[in-house]
Amino acid sequence: MPLTVRTSAPADVPVIAEYNCLLARETEHLELDPTTVTAGVAAAVADPAVKGPYYLACDGDIVIGQMQVTFEWSDWRNGWFWWIQSVYVRADYRGRGVFRTLYDHVRRAARQAGNVVGIRLYVERDNRTAQETYRRLGMREMPFYLMQELLG
Repeated sequence: MPLTVRTSAPADVPVIAEYNCLLARETEHLELDPTTVTAGVAAAVADPAVKGPYYLACDGDIVIGQMQVTFEWSDWRNGWFWWIQSVYVRADYRGRGVFRTLYDHVRRAARQAGNVVGIRLYVERDNRTAQETYRRLGMREMPFYLMQELLG
């Protein structure tokens, strides 16, 4: 069955939250609080225009991958950057084009929006496999580091 991509619905919150917890465990060795993650996902699903939509790759009725898009306004370019985050593909579907299907969907939506100037994401420095995947899709490394201060 061919993969389909759709926007998330409230019924998808549990699987998205589960995948986010698995993503944190696999990539950053973090154990997230499932209650907090579920509340955060529910808030985004309820308010996608502000908090960013989740796009879900499905094999029939089974959600096999996800990608969230969040938004950053660029005054330098008078347009939006769409940030890809919360990317997860079930282990048994990896290497089968699920990420590419999601990325192509988001890229088409960004071009159709007419005011999106680029797509960005952050990737772990040691995740060479993911970096190569992103390069094959046309993404390039940026000349700056991501920095943060967690508040709270």
